[in-house]
Amino acid sequence: MRAQFARPSRLIGVLAFLSILGPIVAVGASAQQRPSPLDDPAFFPIGVWMQSPHNAARYKAAGINTYVALWEGATPDKLAALKAAGLYAVTGQSDFALESPDNDVIVAWMHGDEPDNAQPRPLKLGFGQPVPPGEVVSDYEKIKQRDPSRPVFVNFGQGVAWDGWYGRGDRTNRPEDYPLYMKGADIVSFDIYPAVHEHPDVAGKLEFVARGVERLSGWASPEQTVWNVIEASRIRNLERKPTPYQIRAEAWMSLIHGSKGLVYFVHQFEPEFKDASLLDDGELLAAVTSINAQVHDRAPVLNSPNIDDVVTVSTEAGSAPVAAMVKQYDGALYLFTVGMRDQPAKATFTLLDGALPGGTRASVSVIGEDRSIDLAATASGSVSFADTFEPYGVHLYRIE
Repeated sequence: MRAQFARPSRLIGVLAFLSILGPIVAVGASAQQRPSPLDDPAFFPIGVWMQSPHNAARYKAAGINTYVALWEGATPDKLAALKAAGLYAVTGQSDFALESPDNDVIVAWMHGDEPDNAQPRPLKLGFGQPVPPGEVVSDYEKIKQRDPSRPVFVNFGQGVAWDGWYGRGDRTNRPEDYPLYMKGADIVSFDIYPAVHEHPDVAGKLEFVARGVERLSGWASPEQTVWNVIEASRIRNLERKPTPYQIRAEAWMSLIHGSKGLVYFVHQFEPEFKDASLLDDGELLAAVTSINAQVHDRAPVLNSPNIDDVVTVSTEAGSAPVAAMVKQYDGALYLFTVGMRDQPAKATFTLLDGALPGGTRASVSVIGEDRSIDLAATASGSVSFADTFEPYGVHLYRIE
């Protein structure tokens, strides 16, 4: 996860790469077969990037269930600490990780971070080219040969969402690389941090998060899963940090556009380095805890199939567009929605004829807002309701 500002950080790129490499594994090392929480429809992965396991209990209390990237790889004490806390890990493959009695906490192996970005040269000699896609695919095949029981995770940089990201060097404005890279992973992810971004093309435009998730989903095969990383610290920006409102918008924007796993980036580099800055920020920690609780409460719903062609969304002229995802679970229809621009919106949601057995007798509850909305019959025999949205506003509806 490189800081996303005017100049890519050589140090962060090197450290992120080193953090996920363990000792080189011997071909043929045994892997334990075990059930994975990723296969449990009641489990939704919510991770934190490269954190110390000594904070595992505090992160678990905040609703984090997965550590993504372990500094200097998996070690006995780290895996034991995560297991004791009831958390899971995504980490680099190594002899120890394959053979450890505590490796049941490992839910996925991972590539080096952001192979799509220009890679740091040795001896601080600047940056070279991105890792070739064929090399990522070759590494994937080696990882799967050593352990076919776990998926392989890769996280890409902000070029997934922003073609103009110059941190890709000669491959800037070459999105066609990504379908090739994605042949080397089972779980595909990316990061972009618009709330604290300094480039005017991206700064403050939270919709870049949704765009990246949508593009990854479009490039992915049916067997692949999309995750993404969202900002939860000021990173290097001395003037602003993401607000609780923005983090919630990014989280639900991600989920509505197809993300099946969230990872928080919580490092702060300026004005002082704090690897776990979220834990020192009461306002953001409370916000992240609340978001995570809401996601975990709805995990079976989020993991259920989308229901298409039963709800249409229309907005008034001059309104921001509103994105929606529809689920059906346990006798109720769920409609998760988010405003997609930094401007207000008024949206009307029309439930097509037959979508609700109860018709207009159904009620619309707004989850977490202690209010409900009446349904109105339309001339066509459908039912509809309307609501207003603040800029990047999120509304979650349950209809039964």
